[in-house]
Amino acid sequence: MTNRIYNFSAGPAVLPLSVLEKAQRDLIALPGVGMSVMEISHRSAPFEAIIGKAEADIRALAGIPDNYKVLFLQGGATTQFSMVPLNLLTEGRTADYVMTGSWATKALKEAKRVGATHETGSTADTGYNRIPGDAELAFTQDAAYVHMTSNNTIEGTEWHRLPQIPDGVPLIADASSDIFSGPIDISKFGLIYAGAQKNLGPSGVTLVIIREDLLARSPKSLHTMLNYNIHADNGSLYNTPPAFGIYVLGLVIEWLLEHGGLPGIAAVNERKAGKLYAELDRTGFWRPTAQKDSRSLMNVTFRLGTEDLEKQFIKEATAANFDGLKGHRDVGGMRASIYNAFPERGVDDLIAFMQEFERRNG
Repeated sequence: MTNRIYNFSAGPAVLPLSVLEKAQRDLIALPGVGMSVMEISHRSAPFEAIIGKAEADIRALAGIPDNYKVLFLQGGATTQFSMVPLNLLTEGRTADYVMTGSWATKALKEAKRVGATHETGSTADTGYNRIPGDAELAFTQDAAYVHMTSNNTIEGTEWHRLPQIPDGVPLIADASSDIFSGPIDISKFGLIYAGAQKNLGPSGVTLVIIREDLLARSPKSLHTMLNYNIHADNGSLYNTPPAFGIYVLGLVIEWLLEHGGLPGIAAVNERKAGKLYAELDRTGFWRPTAQKDSRSLMNVTFRLGTEDLEKQFIKEATAANFDGLKGHRDVGGMRASIYNAFPERGVDDLIAFMQEFERRNG
């Protein structure tokens, strides 16, 4: 049997073992097809069935209303930083960005290349260790849209509510690192996008869910592959899509449906994160970095008293088969990413390791 270690990486992240096993079994030849999913034409009936079922299952999982399109694109969330303003930031209007961390900063940078932008609120003054309150947000009148990053992977914070934005203004969310980690009301958003490599599947696929009326904003002069309307009209098949990634994404969505859907996975995620934060708060040895009411269920960030002790912890943890615990290079410290597919037993084993490390070094 293959020995699998615990993958705490922020992404590409752990996938459900059953999904990997099914993909392995069918890798050489899909049942009834005789070819690998990586070999079949994206115009063929077998692949149309794969992408069609993936979309149908996503709609069922998240209760996506009929007036939303589901797109399977490429280029990761980073390409969406440009596609969102290129399609939705109409001339003469301003795009509002809520600044909660590094990825929001990168999204704003790309939007500034397109048109007028406004920082509608920021927690930079506290090192992005919290989510801003509604009283801290000042919106532009008749904004083109409001952009938020629902989970901040680097800083370990997450929105546990939606910002109270002006009526009629579309809310855009980069949900790359917490999409489908719990129930979501899609109707509250104009557009949601997410790179697949954290909660949805392998890298290479980007999921976009967009309200149909917003497609009319896409300028006809916009380059073809950057135009949401064209991708929607062609069912995500204008060009060859990342076929294998979509296939695996579909298997992950099936796995979520089989495990209680979004309410079921939310209960597991809350339990996993609750255990880990309880250990971090138990003594003063560990130092969580996010304020309690803003803590992420997906990315648990923490520090120790000295950088030398942190290096020792990471070295010993890696040797004990706990991989990916080193914090992002911009902030240091440690980060345990415990996405949907991360096994609860891995959290329990990490806590036991932390307790022993504290006993020897506390």
